[in-house]
Amino acid sequence: MTTIYDVLRRPLVTEKSNYQVNKLHQYVFEVADKANRTMVKDAIEKIFDVTVVRVNIINVPAKRTRRARSRRVAVRNAGYKKAIITLAPDDRISIFEGVE
Repeated sequence: MTTIYDVLRRPLVTEKSNYQVNKLHQYVFEVADKANRTMVKDAIEKIFDVTVVRVNIINVPAKRTRRARSRRVAVRNAGYKKAIITLAPDDRISIFEGVE
């Protein structure tokens, strides 16, 4: 990867991630496939100027479905890598502020 901006792809905003932001100080991002914990931690700390306590990374599998007539398995959407970032209690990321 060339820069820290290539590590983070997009924030994931769902009902569960909204709960995690408000109660647990955890933020969820989709990250690049080759990213590891230290790369994600460095990118978050430099881009948003916050203190990262912990980084958990999850490989989300692709969703699969069956065709009705032929019973073949088709891939509906591709898998991706997700990072759950826990921040210090006094830090916040402004992207998620309007969702509360």
